[in-house]
Amino acid sequence: MYLRGIRGATTVQQNDAEEILSATSELLQGIVEANDFRPEDIGSVFITVTEDITATFPARAIRTLIGWELVPLMCSLEVPVENALPKCIRLMVQVNTTKTQAEINHVYLKEAKALRPDIVKLTNEATR
Repeated sequence: MYLRGIRGATTVQQNDAEEILSATSELLQGIVEANDFRPEDIGSVFITVTEDITATFPARAIRTLIGWELVPLMCSLEVPVENALPKCIRLMVQVNTTKTQAEINHVYLKEAKALRPDIVKLTNEATR
């Protein structure tokens, strides 16, 4: 068994609590579905947001999911780089798995697809 990091990112249109929670849930669900794991397999989840997301903690969306109550979550600010993608939520899900690095599917949604077009293309090809 290995500890693997699964990356994911999404964006919101507005700094709105409901939109942030919905986008975070959608992203996590996409990561879970693309990699077929259970909350018991998770070591921890690191969540970062750009400095323009302040309406709520994205971790709130994960804490309300059944089975995720005991998963360690940590929110932080993304490094504020000039011209970076705005209103972006990123997840790093650390999962215990027998999968190889090549078998891990990273998930990028909405405007965040522009962050890693190479990974988005690979993921799209793998799910066909």
